[in-house]
Amino acid sequence: MSSPLVIASSPHIRSDMSAQKIMANVIGALIPSGLAGAYFFGAEALAVMAVCTAACVAAEALWQKISGAKVTVSDLSAALTGLLLSYNLPPSIPLWMAAAGGVFSIIIVKQFFGGLGQNIVNPALAGRAMMLICWPVAMTTWTIHGMSGPTPLGVIKFSGKELPPLMDMALGNIGGCIGETSAAAILLGGVYLISRGIISWRIPVIYIAVVAALTPLIGRPAGPVAELLSGGLMLGAFFMATDYVTSPMTAPGQAIFAVGCGVITSLIRAFGVYPEGVSYSILIMNLTVPLIDRLTPPRVLGESKKNAK
Repeated sequence: MSSPLVIASSPHIRSDMSAQKIMANVIGALIPSGLAGAYFFGAEALAVMAVCTAACVAAEALWQKISGAKVTVSDLSAALTGLLLSYNLPPSIPLWMAAAGGVFSIIIVKQFFGGLGQNIVNPALAGRAMMLICWPVAMTTWTIHGMSGPTPLGVIKFSGKELPPLMDMALGNIGGCIGETSAAAILLGGVYLISRGIISWRIPVIYIAVVAALTPLIGRPAGPVAELLSGGLMLGAFFMATDYVTSPMTAPGQAIFAVGCGVITSLIRAFGVYPEGVSYSILIMNLTVPLIDRLTPPRVLGESKKNAK
């Protein structure tokens, strides 16, 4: 008589949410922002999105083919990296630069460290940082409706001119990166991911709340609402800082991570050379994740809180 017990190694509780399904959900949540970017910036934005995505997918497939590894582009992680990178670029960026940023994100930041799940910083943000260092003029040239001009953060930091109406800032009718200008579209996608359980509310909510709280304390002139609707804060909080690989595992760790992102973002915006600080704040906090995870380990299943301490 066979035993009714099944002996197997952990994990014993499984989910049907594969990496591919998670990536597909995130890509779906990014569609409203992409549509807003295409509406306000036109065909240029669509071309940048297509080139970045194609470059990332091709770079991953070619690298894995050359190195003899299994080609895993079907998991959609490379496509997501390309889409996120394009959302962090101005619509006027030369397409060859967009392609170079995609190749760097995949080969140097992701594949050199072992591929999906092994990278130590967010690939798309690292690609953007590299491009900002190599091509600062192209990366800080902002256009909308065929006209160039400063972003709201640039207005706050450098010019002191009147900001665009808050409604324009919420909908995306302002200069900036392709996928960051429409706070409403980003919020729509972020709420979808939280409702589906793809991401936790902790990192985006705490991150945004810290920036809002620090804005008046450090003397930013525009006020918290304009600060939250400007730049890449919403995109970074919901779609970049929540990356599974480069964010902490536990709730306390996620809170520490989010506070750090908020503080660094606010300090760079107020006192740094660049008007924006979201990308660098997340990249810096990515590097602290191993330490945060070590300081905030998950409690062993079945262990009492007293013994865990």
